[in-house]
Amino acid sequence: MEHNLPNSEDLEEVPNEEFISANEIEQEVVGVDSMEDEDNILEVDMSNNSRTYFDKHEDSVFVVGHHPRLPLVVSGGGDNVAYLWTSHSEPPKEAGCIKHSESVIGVGFTVDGEYLVTADMNGKVLVHRSSKGGQKWVLFEELQEVDEIVWLKVHPWKKGYFAFGSIDGSVWCYQIDEESKSLVHLMSGYLHSQECTMGEFLDVGDEEDDSLVLVTCSLDSTIVGWNCHTGQSMFKISSSELKGFEAGWVNLSCAPSHMNQGTPIAACGSNNGIMVVFNAITGAMLNLTTVVELKEDQEELDASIESISWSSKTNWMAIGLVSGDILMYDTKTWRLRHKFVLEDSVTKLQFEESTGHNIFASCINGKVYQFDARTGQEVYVCVGHNMGVLDFVLIEQGKKLITAGDEGVSLVFQLPGI
Repeated sequence: MEHNLPNSEDLEEVPNEEFISANEIEQEVVGVDSMEDEDNILEVDMSNNSRTYFDKHEDSVFVVGHHPRLPLVVSGGGDNVAYLWTSHSEPPKEAGCIKHSESVIGVGFTVDGEYLVTADMNGKVLVHRSSKGGQKWVLFEELQEVDEIVWLKVHPWKKGYFAFGSIDGSVWCYQIDEESKSLVHLMSGYLHSQECTMGEFLDVGDEEDDSLVLVTCSLDSTIVGWNCHTGQSMFKISSSELKGFEAGWVNLSCAPSHMNQGTPIAACGSNNGIMVVFNAITGAMLNLTTVVELKEDQEELDASIESISWSSKTNWMAIGLVSGDILMYDTKTWRLRHKFVLEDSVTKLQFEESTGHNIFASCINGKVYQFDARTGQEVYVCVGHNMGVLDFVLIEQGKKLITAGDEGVSLVFQLPGI
């Protein structure tokens, strides 16, 4: 059934430290691109296997999200705009735009699809409410608590909650209250002394559980678990618990509830190649690892862990590095099982949920790769960007992929059968 989404006029403008050595890796897969002849480096790749594109942004597209039910995309960019556009039509149709005063770095629909939350680098958060079945989006409320927002997370399982972190280290959580038609401030936390780089709501795996747990990390080597109902911290991991390591945490991901016999766990990655896996309720560390030993010709930034993803069906976790390495771990033993090598920095990893063994990796070279995590085989490559892919979203049970491109374009790819 086709949904009509016309332009909206209502939108406002204690484990052991480990190093990877060659004999520890069960399989290493080198991407085809990394083996190309050096003479071809300056050639411009004009190939494009996308189905369609959206090019209304006038600057880089930083983030992209999709409505949980409607064929509706939201993309945010460096042009200070979040665009709404259709994902089922070719070409896509613009369905409205939300104007911010700075780059839009966070977007997300609530799990029931009734609200859209967007955030920018000036610290402003805008919340819009669905009207006429999603055909229009009306400003519900706006807020500004900080000078600059680093990340925004809309709760993926509980409706009406969202959180964000600031460059000053503070953490904020709000509830969209339909009865009072207002935003309710649940908590603000100040246990990070430097930039709060990422936050994730915990998957408790029980719909009857009314707990609201948020885990956040910072460049100051701290990881904090928050009870958002009380505003109190549940645990705090700092450098003293990390055997003296200084770890500027830049990435965080909470595991699916089925892992570790139901005990909530999470992983955090640093900008210098340190990864910690921990109990997301108590903060007890389960594994502490230095994921890569850099070669002499590599820069320290090459070890930065840019993305972490867990399989929903298998005991696998993957991390992606600035170096282009993708490391696949067995979460039962925490041994490295596969290593995939891309020709440039990894920007995002995501396991496709229906099978649990297909993993997608976006790269700063403008491509998105699909690998079979069981074999390490490259299955498909999405091509068409001439600059980096900064974000992507999988929709339609992994049959379609939508990108956020650094050149200001979003591409829509139809994927081969999962």
